[in-house]
Amino acid sequence: MSVRSTLDRILDTDRTDRTDRAEHVERPADPRPARDRTREADGMAVASFLLGLVGLLAMNLLLGPASMVLAALALRRGTSRPGRARLGFALGIADLVVLACLVGADHTWSWGVG
Repeated sequence: MSVRSTLDRILDTDRTDRTDRAEHVERPADPRPARDRTREADGMAVASFLLGLVGLLAMNLLLGPASMVLAALALRRGTSRPGRARLGFALGIADLVVLACLVGADHTWSWGVG
């Protein structure tokens, strides 16, 4: 047997041992306490509502989708304010509807008050 084949066999054995050990290691899902995750989701719900509300008046092309994404994340993470997250999602949709109506009315992406 050559030295090279012996080294290859040793290295292959070492790799399989490491992969076997790595498969049996249990990792926690999220190291933060549940209270912190809920507070973070609550903040997302409130931010979604506020972005959707402001998006009705200005920058609805950006704030509408941002509001919808934050609302979906808040609901997925288990917010204690699901009503506010749903309202933020609805306001995000309303932002896009307002934008579509304004674009249809004057055939441009820009609009102003007055």
